[in-house]
Amino acid sequence: MGTALGLFLAARLLGVAALAAVSWAAGRHPLALLGRSWDSLWYLGIAAHGYGRTVHHNPTVVYSDLAFFPLYPALVRAATVLGPLSAGASGLIVSWTAAAVAACGIYAVGARLHGRAVGTALVLLWGLLPHSVVLSMAYTEPVLTAFAAWSLYALLTGRWVWAGALAALAGAARPNGFAVAAAVLATAAYEVWRQRGKVTHRLWTGAALAPAGWAGYVLWVGHRRGDLLGGYFEVQREWGSRFDFGRGSVHFIRHMLLHEDRFVSPMTMVIVAAAVVLYALLLADRAPLPLVVHSGVLLLVALGGSGFFESKPRFLLPAFPLLLPLARALVRTARARPGHATVVVAALAGLSFAYGAYLVVFAHTPL
Repeated sequence: MGTALGLFLAARLLGVAALAAVSWAAGRHPLALLGRSWDSLWYLGIAAHGYGRTVHHNPTVVYSDLAFFPLYPALVRAATVLGPLSAGASGLIVSWTAAAVAACGIYAVGARLHGRAVGTALVLLWGLLPHSVVLSMAYTEPVLTAFAAWSLYALLTGRWVWAGALAALAGAARPNGFAVAAAVLATAAYEVWRQRGKVTHRLWTGAALAPAGWAGYVLWVGHRRGDLLGGYFEVQREWGSRFDFGRGSVHFIRHMLLHEDRFVSPMTMVIVAAAVVLYALLLADRAPLPLVVHSGVLLLVALGGSGFFESKPRFLLPAFPLLLPLARALVRTARARPGHATVVVAALAGLSFAYGAYLVVFAHTPL
């Protein structure tokens, strides 16, 4: 695990160094970009003042901070109160710490399934994804992935209560955090069926805990909005974000192909298409049920949700099991042709660092 974590930290530090060089050349401050960009400003506002901010973008689009789940701003608030740092710096510390914890959990999952080499490769590939710059920003994906990875590991090792408790925390981090609860519930249902109902009380406890974080916040927002079951989803619709089985995404792609030439949108389309292929490979490899369900739900949300098309690769960062087929292939290549593997890793690093710097410094699209 130490080697895997070291490689991950080296990858992200080099990525941040590249971003810093580009941002300074452009006359901008790298820490300000990492700590106070796009959704980070909403989370820092919640951490400082609580919920209650609403921005009327136009008569049909209303941005409310109720769309943002509470765990990350609560952690930022705690770090700000307990330490001497500003809210922006505390947000970065929380994200960087969570990213390291997530890397350890990802290694644990990969090593348990396919050995230490694959676990290490899995962590390295996750740290070199095109959107891995988000892991170095004041965003929630590192927090969600940390709880998701260790919840999935707990499932693979039969620790039901831990799996459920960690899934509840994942569900309190982001809207798509319910993918972890779905993995726990699906695995529990399979075990009940396989053992014909003769399961321990720990399984029932874990299954009951798993959706608590996500459901608790959704119901709280519903109560606050006067519509217990539909209030949170109305908030999402006001942001222009809803699940429409991909119709919004298809419309956006058609418009992009016919009328636009932005670089980020085509890159997003390539990344999402690659995720679909990787999921097919994960199924072909007969991956364990928790990993299949977790990744499948995240992919379904990314494909089926409308609004903020360019953010879809970020939504897929917690779907690290999609990288398992690539990690296994990279280990096989490294053993047979080490030079080829080195070239592949170097190419991935170059793409990750350059594209990450472009996204944060120059692109004018939401991350």
